[in-house]
Amino acid sequence: MRYSASTTAGATGATGSLRAFARVYRYFLLIILLDTVILILRPLTGKEVFRHTYSNFIEMLSICPPIFLLLGLLDVWVPRETIIRYLGEDSGVLGAGLSILLGAAAAGPLYGAFPIAAVMMKKGAKFSNILIFIGAWSTLKVPMFLFEASALGARFAVTRWIVSLTGIVFMTLIIDRIVTKEEKAAIYHRHGEGCQT
Repeated sequence: MRYSASTTAGATGATGSLRAFARVYRYFLLIILLDTVILILRPLTGKEVFRHTYSNFIEMLSICPPIFLLLGLLDVWVPRETIIRYLGEDSGVLGAGLSILLGAAAAGPLYGAFPIAAVMMKKGAKFSNILIFIGAWSTLKVPMFLFEASALGARFAVTRWIVSLTGIVFMTLIIDRIVTKEEKAAIYHRHGEGCQT
């Protein structure tokens, strides 16, 4: 009887940990499942899909360690007061300009911006400055600007940069107005900073 109860408890614990694993990695598991279904239904297309999934996964693995190292340094070395002073609620135009510079100076794909934005949020950066940072990372990067200037001409590169910057500012203003104070507080609370609005 005692053996049966411990076996049941062990099975329940294993099931719970399996559920937790599936919940954490649900999107990755869903991609593998969809790739497998495509491989079964259309083998040639499925092999190509698996090849792309593998190459994207390897690319992400090569980019994530430097990003996490940068996150650790940002979290430890940059005091919260510094972030609040330069990127917080009262930072004004200086905060927006710094957000643009930080995003434009970045390298790597857009998914690298989100963990950094989460740390900025935790340290007390203003919501609109975080939106500007993500927008600048996605469209205003200096390496992209230099490539466009050399391949398509300086006039095109400068025009595209100005149009993108204008779009980022307008989208930030719109999103900042649409998202309520309660929603912003909930977002900040989720990232460990409950006092921003």
